Amino acid sequence: MGDAPVAGGKKNARRQRAWLVFEDESGISQVPVVRRTWAPRGETPVLTHPFNWQRLSVAVALAFRWDGRRPRLFFQTRRGTYRTDSLIGFLRHLRRHFHRQRVILLGDGLPGHKSAAMLAYLARQRHWLTAERLPGYAPDLNPVESIFGNVKGRELANHCGPALATLAQALRAGLSRVRRRPHLAHAFVHHAGLEW
Repeated sequence: MGDAPVAGGKKNARRQRAWLVFEDESGISQVPVVRRTWAPRGETPVLTHPFNWQRLSVAVALAFRWDGRRPRLFFQTRRGTYRTDSLIGFLRHLRRHFHRQRVILLGDGLPGHKSAAMLAYLARQRHWLTAERLPGYAPDLNPVESIFGNVKGRELANHCGPALATLAQALRAGLSRVRRRPHLAHAFVHHAGLEW
């Protein structure tokens, strides 16, 4: 029952020969994601990070062609958090990559996704974009969550950058690594329990 919106999106994508795009946002900060690591015996590793830390947000879209082939990954970073206006900007940026192609967008119930301004924008974009909401309290259905976990567990693990710019650089390096390995996109979809 929880898979109904996702299954419906896949069927519509196949019928319309549209791209199926999973989208989500996440935040990272200068407080490191602590992971187990190695160190010489008797030398406990110490992570030093700023007390007044700053926050960076990232929006990620993982796209699959209607037949499940050709995965594509798009991302955008910004200081602070994503709100309706910045999410609309991300969708405008995304549209440039899907020129004259239909897109079915699957996302969560973030307030910025269902605000009046966002709903009005989506209504004006119906010629190319259909938005469907994933079930509430089911982040495991969105493969983008696995992307965040993968990058935070690798490039961002124990990262104590002195400035937000170094954190952004590590984040972009991790997302670029995922982008260069299409098999990872399929693995994240499989991990979410979805199949083509």
